Amino acid sequence: MTEQTPPRMSATFTPEINAEIRRAAATGIYDIRGGGAKRRVPHFDDLLFLGASISRYPLEGYRETCGTDVTLGTRHASTPIRLDIPITIAGMSFGALSGNAKEALGRGATLAGTSTTTGDGGMTEEERGHSKTLVYQLLPSRYGMNPDDLRRADAIEVVVGQGAKPGGGGMLLGQKISDRVAEMRTLPKGIDQRSACRHPDWTGPDDLEIKILELREITGWRVPVYIKIGGTRPYYDTMLAVKAGADVVVLDGMQGGTAATQDVFIENVGLPTLACIRPAVRALQDMGLHRDGVQLVVSGGIRSGADVAKAIAMGADAVAIGTAAMVALGDNDPRWEAEYQALGTTAGAYDDWHEGRDPAGITTQDPALAARLDPVAAGRRLRNYLAVMTLEAQTIARACGHNHLHNLEPEDLCALTVEAAAMAGVPLAGTDWVPGRMV
Repeated sequence: MTEQTPPRMSATFTPEINAEIRRAAATGIYDIRGGGAKRRVPHFDDLLFLGASISRYPLEGYRETCGTDVTLGTRHASTPIRLDIPITIAGMSFGALSGNAKEALGRGATLAGTSTTTGDGGMTEEERGHSKTLVYQLLPSRYGMNPDDLRRADAIEVVVGQGAKPGGGGMLLGQKISDRVAEMRTLPKGIDQRSACRHPDWTGPDDLEIKILELREITGWRVPVYIKIGGTRPYYDTMLAVKAGADVVVLDGMQGGTAATQDVFIENVGLPTLACIRPAVRALQDMGLHRDGVQLVVSGGIRSGADVAKAIAMGADAVAIGTAAMVALGDNDPRWEAEYQALGTTAGAYDDWHEGRDPAGITTQDPALAARLDPVAAGRRLRNYLAVMTLEAQTIARACGHNHLHNLEPEDLCALTVEAAAMAGVPLAGTDWVPGRMV
């Protein structure tokens, strides 16, 4: 009897790829979704810490302290931001998120001693009222922007790009443009809207410098001005942002989330977060401004205290979390599994945030769904999560012999893969070889 060769699936035309081809052929439109890249790219998991033993002396966690505070905006602002922990909440708009979710983010950040960020679409009273430290985002859309709210903010973040869609704009479908969202953004209710991919009143770093000066005049040079860039050309973009006058550079890698954009964008444009940090740090070092002059905030796929510690060891001053914060609030919670199934997905994989049907009540403007999220309880969950991340980062820093998170350094790290070693600029584990570094 002749043994038959089992059928083989194509490594190129996988079931997922074939399903997308059939969907595109049937509808004639590209796929839109939220979240960040789902493909496997080098990430913080590919790095390990070298704990202290004889060559370095560890600190005793139960007796010796490890500082976590950070100050952002020391370059020009008369009132820089001082945070208890180096983990901030990234910009997520009211419109993309429900009012209860925005309130919960403000509550949780305040309890944890950190900042939260408005996102596109303006400042809500719930968010301002429950946020001790609130960063106001200024995006190309100018949705909800007004000078009065700029003056009420503790910092201003000019968004040039996002990691999930550098060079691309955002989308807000009509079903999420409620009466309140429409009023805040001066938009027609129920009509799909797309945020622009570039600012309407400047085309380069010289114009950006003028815009930053305008913002400083509006706010009396009081608050820091951040520049947020998507991870594409981090060395030159960081240098140009600093030249334009930024107090803080926010660098967002491709694992950063978004409420809605093209799937082809999310998976094929930009650089992994791990590949962005060292070039940005090198730019600040070359300008003599690293740590003491301009602060670097890194975002895109930060999930744990280990990720925080690794980013800081590579040269970041702080990190920002978005998707992880939503999960802490209750996003993709298995208790709503039956409803996720009814939407054709499952808890943990739901990413159609633009449709406004989120069973968890976070990425929706449906009053009945939004009411499912208790902002007080959700804020406490976020506070707990931030506390755990901070404790994890402190544990690692102490194990490496440091009494402050900002004393972590590249020499505390090694990499498990050649790719991660080259991107992070640290040795391959068990060797002193840094790929790409001239000996």
